[in-house]
Amino acid sequence: MVMQDTSATGRRSRLSAEREHELFEAVLDHLREVGYEALTMDAVAARTRSSKATLYRQWQSKPHLVATALRHSKPVRTAGIDTGTLRGDLVQFAEGVCKSAEKDSALLRAVAFAQQSNEELQQAMWQLMVEPELAAFHDLIDRAVGRGELTAGIPAAEFVPHMMLGAMLARPLIDNAPVTSEYLVRYVDAVILPALHLN
Repeated sequence: MVMQDTSATGRRSRLSAEREHELFEAVLDHLREVGYEALTMDAVAARTRSSKATLYRQWQSKPHLVATALRHSKPVRTAGIDTGTLRGDLVQFAEGVCKSAEKDSALLRAVAFAQQSNEELQQAMWQLMVEPELAAFHDLIDRAVGRGELTAGIPAAEFVPHMMLGAMLARPLIDNAPVTSEYLVRYVDAVILPALHLN
């Protein structure tokens, strides 16, 4: 069940969790069909049988609505992962990424392109998508240090999210191949763990 979001408005949504879920799914379906630039609050209101005033009251703007819908469709992948080893955590992350990669990637690419010229969308995506993921990655690293598995202060530790994202972006560009869990696991073993002195 989708939790109600309060971050964009500073107050609890008046919509039920079920109604929010339906609305977010409709927003993402429309985004897939027309892209970010062509998506309008009027069209979302008509598609979701909502008033435009309700949409603006709950989410303030199109960028915040789209970012919130993406956030609800893609809960933080790293949060809640705790296998007992850093390698196990990274492998579980890789498997989770690849399960939804095909569905998510087109949406995220479209929004990533749009946010290059839209500062409000960029800020909303950072607040609702990027920042929570980074915080979860930092927790993952901190737990590895706390277990004594990883030495505190290793310079490469802060770049684990960058390395993982870099691998995901580079695969289709360099190899002309989709990102798979097998590829990411090999990357973890060949690049990330050695950089952390864990090979």
